[in-house]
Amino acid sequence: MKQVVQNYKSGELSVIDVPVPGGKPGGVLVRSAFSLISTGTEMMKVSEAGMSMVGKARSRPDQVAKVMQSVATNGLPATYRKVMGKLDSYTPLGYSLCGVVEQVGAGIDDVKVGDLVACAGNEHALHAELNWVPKNLYTPVPDGLAPRHAAFGTVGSIALQGVRQGEPQLGEVALVIGLGLIGQLVVQLLAASGVRVVGADPDPARCELAERLGAVACGDPASTAVAAAVAELTGGHGVDQVYLAAGGGSNQPVELAAELSRDRGRVVDIGKCRLDLPWNAYYEKELDVRFSRSYGPGRYDPEYELDGRDYPIGYVRWTERRNLACFLDLMARGRVDVDPLISHTADFGDAVETYRRLKDGELKAVTVLFRYPDAAGDEKAQAPAVTVPAVRRGDRAPGPTRSAHAPVRLAFVGAGNYASSMLLPHLAQRDGVTLSTVVTTTALSGANAQRKFGFARATTDLDAVLGDPAVDAVFVVTRHSSHAELTRKALLAGKTVFVEKPLALTEEELAGVLAAVEESGNDRLQVGFNRRFAPLLREARSRFGARTGPASLRYLVNAGRLQHGSWYLHQGTEGSRFAGEGGHFIDTASWLLGADPVSVYAVAPAGNEDLQVVLRYPDGSTATLSYLTNGAPGFPKETLDLVADGKVLKLDDFVRASVYFASAAGRKRWVSSRLPKARDKGQSAELAAFVKAVRTGGPMPVPLESLVATTAATLAAQASLGAGAPVTLARSL
Repeated sequence: MKQVVQNYKSGELSVIDVPVPGGKPGGVLVRSAFSLISTGTEMMKVSEAGMSMVGKARSRPDQVAKVMQSVATNGLPATYRKVMGKLDSYTPLGYSLCGVVEQVGAGIDDVKVGDLVACAGNEHALHAELNWVPKNLYTPVPDGLAPRHAAFGTVGSIALQGVRQGEPQLGEVALVIGLGLIGQLVVQLLAASGVRVVGADPDPARCELAERLGAVACGDPASTAVAAAVAELTGGHGVDQVYLAAGGGSNQPVELAAELSRDRGRVVDIGKCRLDLPWNAYYEKELDVRFSRSYGPGRYDPEYELDGRDYPIGYVRWTERRNLACFLDLMARGRVDVDPLISHTADFGDAVETYRRLKDGELKAVTVLFRYPDAAGDEKAQAPAVTVPAVRRGDRAPGPTRSAHAPVRLAFVGAGNYASSMLLPHLAQRDGVTLSTVVTTTALSGANAQRKFGFARATTDLDAVLGDPAVDAVFVVTRHSSHAELTRKALLAGKTVFVEKPLALTEEELAGVLAAVEESGNDRLQVGFNRRFAPLLREARSRFGARTGPASLRYLVNAGRLQHGSWYLHQGTEGSRFAGEGGHFIDTASWLLGADPVSVYAVAPAGNEDLQVVLRYPDGSTATLSYLTNGAPGFPKETLDLVADGKVLKLDDFVRASVYFASAAGRKRWVSSRLPKARDKGQSAELAAFVKAVRTGGPMPVPLESLVATTAATLAAQASLGAGAPVTLARSL
């Protein structure tokens, strides 16, 4: 098998062939799927190996002391030979991975061959194709947790143990100094514990990432921003806890901790930073300085780690292994999101080059993962395709008859900002429409919608609306996580449904909606993909005309940053921003190209939600969607170019459209524009088409098969990010 090793004397990194570790009792043999490079601890070790002998001695005074003791005991020649022999040897790298059990040793009964496990330890979770891992250093991976995410188990346990040492309590305020990998995890764990977090790091990108992941405010520790945020949140008293997650030789983190702590606050050292405590500052506040030892109780105890002797839970609640299992559970339940921390995924065969790029600063990363070939737990093997489920329509039960001249009676489930600003104003003014009922979770929001838009009644009882034969159609305009279930219920109740995007956040949710269609025979469904109805874009498409060859489409979405506190940031429950909004742009591209995509490839830079998504279509056409959050606010939100057959269609934010083409008379150009305040993204026309379909019983504005294909393509973008490869959209039969 192959393993990454380093010669500590020369600093040389290699991937070498080594024997497969022997299976032993009390542990399992694990084939690696993903292993994690800690760009802090691990790269510090790599950098030290590249130093001169003097540099190595300066960086490790503890080892120098051992050498001097050996000289006194064994003499200089013997000590020299011993030290040189140790330095001129291969040392392993790595300590956090996820893989598949290949062999189970005697005494192991909690996993079996083929199970996915997360593994820990700098002697047992190495960057190697196979590792033998003792019982207390692995734990099964919960169902549904991706292998690439489970590879974070060890570093997550380190962060979790640090937070436990701080003993956070609801309502407290904490300061996290150093927003690298461990710091980012500490921020999320504290936020999940009900603690308000301020972060400090000189890197603006890391500060921005921490704010997206739950910090209230972040800034450069050398500026006044951090102190100002602490003063505002604590009324000038100072933070309850400080977590030192920084590295390096500066004493600034320790000094900043004393400055911003409250009287008798707690300071927890997690990282490896300089700790020259300013005596007066720590004495006067009587600060409680605590150390967090790696993954938790059991670490460095050979009877626990190697012999498998657990500590009784009544005496030691959180051991290494229990911390590991706890962190995996938090990820599986969406309380911690590690995906934004993955800066790069490299093939294991490119390990040496990856380390070089990290060391030289060419690759700037929070976390890098190695992906291993031929592993059953490898997501590249597990998820090469997303299924586009077939639409099966059962026998439709006859619905209540309605007169063609009777008004269309609509119910709204949800009346938030989008419904109130983009949908209800159009419907309230439309002839032949009656706003029957609005359903909200709070009574006051329903009363406000009733007053503003003239609903006949407001209620919090969804079932009463679904069971009301007087309601012709139901609008689902709630938070993303509830769309699929509410749509399913409304279809089963026989209602025509308009659901805002997205239709579903998972393949399982999409399958549930289609199961309701098949069970009820009711396929009367529309998703709020309004851009294909925009008058300016429809006219431009008509001017562009038919095409004979493949097309190239480029769609730039200048999405901008979300305001702090937006529910869109709750990715654990509401999905990513692209999962919520991406269907808009995929639907527009597919409508312009006249087909559904057959593959999706998505890539994202580290630390933000910027996405590049490439869609491939059956005739060879491609569409590239750039979904960006870090652009200038003054730049148009959406710009689009379509090129084919010597023609170009250009759309500028639904304000101006142009088509360039050639004819026998020479070059020609068509241009149409609107006043900026008259920007029309198609909501009015979309609603008119939907109301017409409800009134007449005619076809829905967009075929259900297209809605399903767009939803599956949106889900495939996330699957592609996880697999690090293109994802095929496989049509089920």
